[in-house]
Amino acid sequence: MHSFFSLYKLISRNEKLAAKRHPLIEQNKFMKAFVYIFIAFWAVYLMFFGFAVGQIDNLSYEIFDVLNGSMVFFLAFDFITRLSFQEMPAQRLKPYKLMPVGERRIIDVFMIRTVLTPYNLFWLFFWVPFSLFAVTKFYGFFGFVLFNVGWVLLYAMNGLWYLLWRTLARVNSFIYLIPIAIYGILGYTGIFADFGQQWLFKGCMHLGRTFLDFNPLGMLSILIAMAVLFIINRKLQFSCVYDEISKVEKVQDVKSSQMAWLSRYGTIGEYLKLEIKSVKRNKTVKKAFLSGLILVVIFNCLFAFTDVYDNSTFMECFICMYCFACLGTITLGSVMCPEGNYIDFLMSRKESVFNLLKAKYYYNCAMLLIPFLFALFPVMKGKFEFIEILGSMFFVSGCVFPFLFQQAVYNNNTMPLNAQITVKTTNSKTQFIVSMVALFVPMIIMTTLLHFLGKETASVIMLIIGLLGTLFSDLWIKNIYKRFMKRRYVNMEGFRNTRN
Repeated sequence: MHSFFSLYKLISRNEKLAAKRHPLIEQNKFMKAFVYIFIAFWAVYLMFFGFAVGQIDNLSYEIFDVLNGSMVFFLAFDFITRLSFQEMPAQRLKPYKLMPVGERRIIDVFMIRTVLTPYNLFWLFFWVPFSLFAVTKFYGFFGFVLFNVGWVLLYAMNGLWYLLWRTLARVNSFIYLIPIAIYGILGYTGIFADFGQQWLFKGCMHLGRTFLDFNPLGMLSILIAMAVLFIINRKLQFSCVYDEISKVEKVQDVKSSQMAWLSRYGTIGEYLKLEIKSVKRNKTVKKAFLSGLILVVIFNCLFAFTDVYDNSTFMECFICMYCFACLGTITLGSVMCPEGNYIDFLMSRKESVFNLLKAKYYYNCAMLLIPFLFALFPVMKGKFEFIEILGSMFFVSGCVFPFLFQQAVYNNNTMPLNAQITVKTTNSKTQFIVSMVALFVPMIIMTTLLHFLGKETASVIMLIIGLLGTLFSDLWIKNIYKRFMKRRYVNMEGFRNTRN
């Protein structure tokens, strides 16, 4: 036991030192301050909300029974927020392979660090003030403590479920659909179906009551579920980490494609081949592409074949613009980061980066044809105008893409092409903010133009603006290239330092 705790302390200390010594730490100080302020704001908001909800009375159930019965929705919301705020733990097993310690024990340390993450305590900013008013008057201080301990265990269990899902999703992108299906079915049955309102709400309510009544079966059931998830995660993590460290690749399944039809375009054609092969062969790039493609299909089909978002101008603009901007935002938010793996080769040839940027732009413009084809479904159903999707497509190619390409000047963190479990994510908070701006600002612009000018006029204006940006792409790409070359030594140092 002593050796396990020593190993835990050693790995914890090394992880903290790695975070402090990361080459991007100096660049992210402003963003870290912004994130801390954002977290503090939400903590205060949750405390205020907890005090307010805890004093609600005159319901058919006690207020803590109502919230316990809504347990699935709280856990679903926690699951969604983990996508933005909880990074996947990097199972960096390789540096410790020379130590006289079993590999599975090292994986256990990483797993326990995941269970003990401070994020599982964040929602106590709501539950502590809530239970202070709603629980103590019935169950006293002891009930207050048990109630909060029970919810912390639920969030820890949810964290293990989140870890299992994210690990599987990195292997197969279609796993992303599983939480949508599970929480969608539970949410629908819990709200609209009578049998769901009976067994789901009351089952969760009785589980919450076991915390207050100090019934060991409630917490024991959660601990058993945590143990099962921990064992499954442990086995899965070890398998994935072993595969990545050993570089297990099915080389025989990789078929070389010459794509001779692109050779006529010279150097740009060769870089277009590189973009296509990167999506086909590299796990990280392929996963990002498939994730964007799945979202495009879901939103277009949801809007075309259901009436969920009918009579909503904002949702119409959201879906129309999002479907075109989604793929580009996912890939271009980290533009030049995959190239960090071989940046030295790129810099050895004159203006190769300029041709690379042009190839990337042409490739992403060609990829806009995919959402364009799926957007024809809402057009055929009469929910989109053809000029509307045409204006959105060119607005993305002529305005959103130039904005995202500005990141090529400042991105200097290498993205691993295949390793996903054994490396820590290097995406900066700046990339996240730029991506959010690229997704939501065009929607606001489109909604405003539709409100004041009408659908056809607004679509024509967006089409003209987008066409101008697309036709003059050589000018702004050349500007980005010149600024990149001025920062090339800074960027190359960053790429080398973050190369795993």
